[in-house]
Amino acid sequence: MRTNLDFSPLFRSSIGFDRMLDALQAANGIETIDNWPPYDILKTGEDDYRIAMAVAGFSQDELTMTQEQNLLIISGQKANAEDVQYLHRGIAGRSFQRRFELADHVKVVGADLVNGLLTIDLKREIPEAMKPRRIEISTDEALPKVDSKQIEAEKQAA
Repeated sequence: MRTNLDFSPLFRSSIGFDRMLDALQAANGIETIDNWPPYDILKTGEDDYRIAMAVAGFSQDELTMTQEQNLLIISGQKANAEDVQYLHRGIAGRSFQRRFELADHVKVVGADLVNGLLTIDLKREIPEAMKPRRIEISTDEALPKVDSKQIEAEKQAA
């Protein structure tokens, strides 16, 4: 049994998490899960990832890969084989489109097709301005001296 979650309270109380909440809402709305072609997602380093997808029977010309902002789309379209009569067809040759949501600053750095296995390497490259930086704490000696003056309160007679 599938239950739909309501994310509207999170939209009202969070700021700056729009993309994450939109992704959760989109994932919640997926009705059917297509598991073809099969794939693995691996973490190969602290900021390195790899997608390995089994695309047996597809050539490099029949596969396309597109990266839009935070979305990686991999699709395959088999060329029509003319004058071919199959006695048994066990290798799936149907068209597909697989989408992967990418986190901010994740880029595709390479892709290879070897022995029916499409391997896509990804890397998270955080811009220098967004990386943590150390801030020096100065001492009293480094601050310029400022003469402080005491303001006396007016004395009231009792």
